Amino acid sequence: MERTYIFTRIWSDIKRIFSFLIHPRAGWQSLADQRNAAWLPPLLALSLTLLLVVLLGGLLRARAAAVGEVALPPDWEWWTSDMQNNYMQAAQATQGPVFLYIIPAVTGLAGLWLGWGILGALLHLASTLLGGRGSMVSALNIVAWAGLPFVVRDLLRLVYILAAGHPIASVGLSGFVTGLDGGSLFLASLLERTDLFLAWQAVLLILGFSLVDSLPRPKAALAVLVVLLASLLAQAGLGALLSSLGGMMVTRPFI
Repeated sequence: MERTYIFTRIWSDIKRIFSFLIHPRAGWQSLADQRNAAWLPPLLALSLTLLLVVLLGGLLRARAAAVGEVALPPDWEWWTSDMQNNYMQAAQATQGPVFLYIIPAVTGLAGLWLGWGILGALLHLASTLLGGRGSMVSALNIVAWAGLPFVVRDLLRLVYILAAGHPIASVGLSGFVTGLDGGSLFLASLLERTDLFLAWQAVLLILGFSLVDSLPRPKAALAVLVVLLASLLAQAGLGALLSSLGGMMVTRPFI
């Protein structure tokens, strides 16, 4: 009986997620009438697709390493000989399960859940300052459900990785950047977080805060765009710093 209830609840949440993606306005109206926490289903879906991407990417990297293949960065030809040698040595030393699965999974999940809380708090503050009447719980609900476009993105990435047989080398728009200067690192880190799914999230956030928090649409757009821009710049700066220190780019955006 309990197992049947669990499966019924899971199926209900899956249908609600698909329904929200297709009819977001109706989904926001439902959340506007619901004052308790409703953020768990979308965050669990985001966590699951993130782990699937990490698992599949790790399996393909392990298989490539087993046959002596190493995925090279898109701007490999611009690297110096010393940097290329260091990269190859680091690639050989990081082929264990800890580096292939555990670290990407832990950092990805930490970024997802911490990013959700931070973004929710910032947007709640901005909404309140602009006259919104929502609560912190409603803000967290909005941010969680507005992150569902990234579930679609992860699923598309899984399809691409399976079809191509290798992980994605240049995420987002970062493939347009070449070179490893400080400015190039920052720009690449910024562009890898910039895609159509981010725009989709921004539209959902604006619609959500305008309907759930009763915030006028122009003010909701102002709050969302300012907070998202500040978040992107902060993440890009952190990603560029980690890339310059460790030779690896942070590839999982916050929602």
